[in-house]
Amino acid sequence: MDILLVAATAAEIRPLVERLRLSPGSRSGNAEGFVAGNRVEVLLTGVGMTATAYRLGRRLAQRYFDLVLNLGVAGAYPGRLEQGDVCHVTVELFGDLGAEDGPAFLDLFQLGLADRDEFPYLDGKLANALDPGPGPLANLPRATGLTVNTVHGEEAAIARCIARYGADVETMEGAAVFYTCICEKQAFAEVRAISNRVERRNRAHWNLPLAVQNLRDFGLEYLESLGQ
Repeated sequence: MDILLVAATAAEIRPLVERLRLSPGSRSGNAEGFVAGNRVEVLLTGVGMTATAYRLGRRLAQRYFDLVLNLGVAGAYPGRLEQGDVCHVTVELFGDLGAEDGPAFLDLFQLGLADRDEFPYLDGKLANALDPGPGPLANLPRATGLTVNTVHGEEAAIARCIARYGADVETMEGAAVFYTCICEKQAFAEVRAISNRVERRNRAHWNLPLAVQNLRDFGLEYLESLGQ
């Protein structure tokens, strides 16, 4: 297999790349090597939807990949996942693509700018049809992701998001990966490890090392399983 490992920042996957002993200098400018007989290439997109969509789309136009594996950390909405948990995000939503109308928020579908079932949407959502098969990916809890340009840190706004979307995790790139891969008919998976709760911003409550460690452990197990 030819696998593209996609992450927003090096810090999120550096321990995994080091354990896999990938070499710097791939066509994507990051790292590449072989794991369990499969070629693995790392693509660091940068933070946010725009950078992710551009760099991922550009790389997919240059080379065929059997699988895009998006790894990263995420915040979890209260009552969902716990710090250190690793989840398979199978549905993504854009959280702030639309217009404000006083205190109300109108998304693209409510504005009449897109149809809820217009490709690549399905009932207003981006859904991954990948069959994870048996093994590490199938063993992860499934989650719905909300992708935003500004991470939430105000109680009332967080409560509105929970009521409106019912998402489990929040990121700044997930929906861009979904949109790009679905449009390109590219097999993909998004896996996130929880570093913090979505709440009033307080880095003292974060556990980034635990999330990155657990993400490394999953990535290693999953990539090695693909060679079996």
